[in-house]
Amino acid sequence: MDLVYEFLTNKIKLNKDSKIVIGVSTGPDSMCLLNILLNLQEKLKFKIIVAHVNHKKRVESDEEEQFLEDYCFKKNLVFEKMILDNKYKGNFEAYARKERYKFFEELINKHQANILMTAHHGDDLVETILMKLTRGSNLKGYQGISLITKKNNYQIIRPLLYVTKDDINKYLCDNNIPFFIDKTNNCDDYTRNRYRHHVLNFLKSENRDVHLKFLKFENRLEEANNYIEKNTLIAYNNCYRDGSLNINLFLENDLFIRRLIIEKIFSNLYEDLSFLTDKHVDLVINLINESKSNIEIDLPKGIRVIKEYGLVKFKNTKKEIKNYKIELKNGLILENGMQFIIYNGDSNGNDTMHINSKDVSLPLYVRNRKPGDVIALKGNGHKKVKDIFIDCKIEKDERDSYPIVVDSKDEIIWIPKLKKSKYDVQNRENCDIIFKCL
Repeated sequence: MDLVYEFLTNKIKLNKDSKIVIGVSTGPDSMCLLNILLNLQEKLKFKIIVAHVNHKKRVESDEEEQFLEDYCFKKNLVFEKMILDNKYKGNFEAYARKERYKFFEELINKHQANILMTAHHGDDLVETILMKLTRGSNLKGYQGISLITKKNNYQIIRPLLYVTKDDINKYLCDNNIPFFIDKTNNCDDYTRNRYRHHVLNFLKSENRDVHLKFLKFENRLEEANNYIEKNTLIAYNNCYRDGSLNINLFLENDLFIRRLIIEKIFSNLYEDLSFLTDKHVDLVINLINESKSNIEIDLPKGIRVIKEYGLVKFKNTKKEIKNYKIELKNGLILENGMQFIIYNGDSNGNDTMHINSKDVSLPLYVRNRKPGDVIALKGNGHKKVKDIFIDCKIEKDERDSYPIVVDSKDEIIWIPKLKKSKYDVQNRENCDIIFKCL
């Protein structure tokens, strides 16, 4: 552990002004890191805040939480905990990781801490890089786990990257440090465990300190990526402005930088890039290289790429749907230009609705559609609003915002210009409300 202690004292330079939030699961890795910090705290007098996340996935979870809370009380440490929703449907690991780091950041702000520490170790680094290489990624994506990650007002530090799991186990044994074991770590059902049990053991047999080679590789990759990103940003700012890419300026760059420029454009267009692949970058590159002008392609989630007049434009064609519900009154004008007026004429088309106020619950409202909306038709039949939109050839991107007239009980009265409900009065003598949609 000499490298870890040296890193924390000489490189990070922990001191009395340091406030550290440390993620502790009660497993061997985090209990090892916590013990190292406790040893340093005696001399350096910094503050430690222990953050524990109970995933509620194992019967031992509550026991581990109580153990850690008692342990922190005995050591005079601040203890903070969060309990996750174990019924989350979807990728639980991704959800849990997101929630953990959200919790950690909340504690950083609450305690005005300047450091977050996690117990990732050298074996984790090797496994992560190997898994990324096998799966495939871009240059930045091949990076494993950084020793230091700088955030706006704090740093994430992972000092155990200098040591292996064997080093940690020996340290725990030598210092009689308590910990819990997650039995699922011994199961080959998880991808990481298969790398750990089969690939990593082979690499260690070739070189016991292989993790340090991977750490050096990680550092060099980070340095290279920082340099490339700096130059990519210069090229990007030179050829891409206001949603348009200047083709001539773009083609002045090497192909490698061109691809990174397209990836950077994607990062500005999409919040989540997980569904994008090299194929999407290739689509844009091929569009640019195409000899024809005035052509376009569609990317996921409503992004359209249009080549025209020496430019490539990236447009978001998917409108943000805002839910609305407005009381229907004479002269009402909606954002889409539809206007509702009280009418005294003789029209009988779908643009006019004749209502007996005794048949409905006033007041009437105009709202956009909801999932499962159904309209009651004349003759006691019913039809899904979705199917009416399809039959009437309403564009997909207009359906969610199209106005629907309902009463105060949310009963659908009228789909203006498309379909009237059973509440349309045939005998005009019984009608006391007439609205027309212009």
